Amino acid sequence: MGGTLPGSKRRVRAESKPIAFRPEAAQPYDDRCLSWQYDAGTVSIWTTAGRLRNVRFTCSPKALKMLCEYRKGESDLVERDGVFYLVAVCDIPEAEQYEPLGFIGVDLGIVNIATTSTGYRAAGRGLNRYRKRQLALREKLQAKGTKSAKRLLKKRSRKEARHTAHVNHVVSKTIVTTAERTGSGIALEDLTGIRSRVRHRKDQRTSLHSWGFHQLAAFVEYKARRVGVPLVYVDPAYTSQQCSECGYIDRKNRVDQATFACRSCGALMHADDNASHNIRRKGETVWTAGRESRAPAIP
Repeated sequence: MGGTLPGSKRRVRAESKPIAFRPEAAQPYDDRCLSWQYDAGTVSIWTTAGRLRNVRFTCSPKALKMLCEYRKGESDLVERDGVFYLVAVCDIPEAEQYEPLGFIGVDLGIVNIATTSTGYRAAGRGLNRYRKRQLALREKLQAKGTKSAKRLLKKRSRKEARHTAHVNHVVSKTIVTTAERTGSGIALEDLTGIRSRVRHRKDQRTSLHSWGFHQLAAFVEYKARRVGVPLVYVDPAYTSQQCSECGYIDRKNRVDQATFACRSCGALMHADDNASHNIRRKGETVWTAGRESRAPAIP
């Protein structure tokens, strides 16, 4: 009890920084404070002014079906730009993982967001142009430094994040749908710590640090788990320098950003296509090694 006495260091420190709540902070509700009426499309919320009943909510038919089947636990009430949102937690069971017939290698990049060994290429040209425009606008607003400029900066930042997330959702859905349709697994590069490992020129650092490597991989992972598509992470070392035809590794094989020309066998292809095939092969090796390690020991 001595630490909470008037004048004690602990009390002085606590009182010097009183707890404050942001007006736009999320308000969590458990099932006792907020109840859902799915058929009526309403919720009942317990507030400081009493319980508010028959508060209507709207969502897509697919989202409503998910709410009815899987909603569980806490719901958060969030206010964004004058609109109130209810963020509900849904506990969705994972589908049983199937034995893949092969693997789809996915090479992640900046010029091309994702390139797969099946030939799919998600060009990053449009997203990069969008980001360049946003960067120029941010620099102008930051130079002004007014309150209205800061409010607009915050608003534009959220808009850019939503746009990037939408693009990553589209790309990840395409990859997972292709794998599910063909009975394949997905092999992704383990890009943990990529920003600290890779060195770039100053004019390229913004593109590297603003691109959602982790977000796209996370989207692919959770979509794959929902439908039972096997997914493995592989070591990205030498995937851009090794020839997918003969296996020869040489830094000079990568002629430029887009071109791969093997100095041993003469194979010529797009650099991202070559890397995706190397990732596919590594994925098959990782899956086979993991399957063997899961086999029961021979008595």
